[in-house]
Amino acid sequence: MHYHILLTELCNSQCRYCYKKSMSEEEFDSNKLKKKFEFDFSAPAKSEVNAKKLRKFLEKDPDPTLVFYGGEPLLEIEKIKEIMTALKDSKCKFRMQTNGLLLNELPSTYTNRISKILISLDGTKERTDFNRGKGTYDKVMKNIQFIHKNGYKGEIIARMTISEHSDICKQVKSLISAGFTSIHWQLDAGFYQSDFNKAEFAYFVDEYNEEISKLVDFWIGDMKINNRVLLLYPFVAIIHSLLRNETSLLRCGAGHSGYAITTDGKVIACPIMNCIKDFEAGDLETEPWQLKKFQIKGRCLKCKDKDLCGGRCLYWNYANLWPEEGDDLICKTIHHLISELKRVLPEVKALIKEGSIKQKDFDYEKYFGPEIIP
Repeated sequence: MHYHILLTELCNSQCRYCYKKSMSEEEFDSNKLKKKFEFDFSAPAKSEVNAKKLRKFLEKDPDPTLVFYGGEPLLEIEKIKEIMTALKDSKCKFRMQTNGLLLNELPSTYTNRISKILISLDGTKERTDFNRGKGTYDKVMKNIQFIHKNGYKGEIIARMTISEHSDICKQVKSLISAGFTSIHWQLDAGFYQSDFNKAEFAYFVDEYNEEISKLVDFWIGDMKINNRVLLLYPFVAIIHSLLRNETSLLRCGAGHSGYAITTDGKVIACPIMNCIKDFEAGDLETEPWQLKKFQIKGRCLKCKDKDLCGGRCLYWNYANLWPEEGDDLICKTIHHLISELKRVLPEVKALIKEGSIKQKDFDYEKYFGPEIIP
C-alpha cells in the first residue's frame, strides 16, 4: 500500500493556481462543501506523528511505500530524517512530492534513499516562473543537478499543473529537452467551485485536446526515432492497460490502494481530503487491510470510459464543486485522451512486434503520486 504522509500544511511557495484559490474566503466558507461534508480543523499544522508508532503501523503492511508530502515536505527536514531513521531497517520504500526549492538541504544520505521524487515544474522557465514565482525554475534545476552530483540515482518526475494556458505539447517538449524522461500533468479544473467560467474553460478544453493529439503523435514519433518510451504517465498507464486488456479502479489509488496520514495520525482517503471527517479511513492503530474503502459513485459509474479512466479523482467525484456542464467539459478531455491513445495503439503494437520497444517499457509504479488521469 502507498501512504502519503502530510508533514506540514505550510508551503514556501505561493503558486497562482494554489495559494490564491485555497486562501479565498469564498472557497473556505463554501456552503456547498459545508452541506456535503463534516470538517475537523483541529489537526496541527506540522506532523506530530510518532515515528515508532508509524513504523509499527507500516510493519503490518506486506509492501509499504511512504510518500513525503505537504504543503511542502522539505520544510520539515528534521521530521523526514526522524522518520527515515526509525524506518532504516524496515522494508518500507520512500517517495516524495516537492516543489524542489529546498531539495539541496536534505542530506544526500537521506535523499538517495528516496527512489522517486516528483518535482513541481510547469514546463519552460517562463511558464514555471509565471506560475510559481520568479527564479523558481533556475533554483529547482540547480537543486536537481546538486542531488545528481551527490549520488542520486532514482527517478525524477516533472509534475506539471496545467492552468490557464493549453500549450501542453510545447511545455512537455521543453521539459524533455531539459533532460526529463518522466513527466506527469494535472488539470487545475473542478477542485474549486469559484473558478468555473464556461466560455473560458470550453475554449481551454478545445485547445488542450488539440495539444494532446500533437503530444501523442510526438510521443509515438520519439519511440520510432529513439527506440524508447518516454514515461509520460497519463499516456503510459492507459497504453499499459490497453495492451493487457485490463480494467482499472481509480488510478491514483485513493481510498482503495493508497491513503494519506494526517499531521495528527489519522488515515484518510487522499491528501486533498485533509480535515474532512467523511473520508477518514482509520488511524495508526488500524490494521492496514481494515482501512475503510471508498468507491467512485454517480455519473462515473455509467461512463463508457470508466474502466480505463477509473473515475479521475475521488474528491472531484464526491464534492461536485462545478456544475454538470463544467464536469462534462472535464470529461471531454478524458474521453479525448483515451480516444487518441486507442488511435495509436496499433502503432505501439507494431513497434513492440518489430522489437523497437518492449511491452515492459510501459510498466510503471502505481499510486506513488501521478494521478494518471489529468
